[in-house]
Amino acid sequence: MVFRFNPEKDKMAFGNVFIYNKSVNLFYKEKNLMAKALIICAAGMSSSLMAKKTTEFLKNKGEDIEVDAISATEGGKAIAAADFDLYLISPQTKMYYKQFEEAAAKVGKPIAQIPPQAYIPIPMGIEKMASLIKENIG
Repeated sequence: MVFRFNPEKDKMAFGNVFIYNKSVNLFYKEKNLMAKALIICAAGMSSSLMAKKTTEFLKNKGEDIEVDAISATEGGKAIAAADFDLYLISPQTKMYYKQFEEAAAKVGKPIAQIPPQAYIPIPMGIEKMASLIKENIG
């Protein structure tokens, strides 16, 4: 059985009370689940690099968060499937944010716009991306 905990909607799960920001990572660690974030970008090229580098950065910091990437043409389907804990919209696809935000609201998942400073594959940008993810996942 696969159990996906939605901290916004599910305040109780299997008899345990969870407080949103402080317990999401604890829940994932207890259940040996990895939190997952998805970057949605124009073609999926730059986002793939950012996803890889951010995942490595988070792992080196002891965070069990995986970041993946997809193109904007597949973004709506990916959000509807609700397989990720957070959806991130790249700077070059911000014109689709409202559309993706509505799709994320339907499945009860958080979504955030990536600021340009967090979308640079250098240490400063990767650190900002990791902070954005941690702020929105918990």
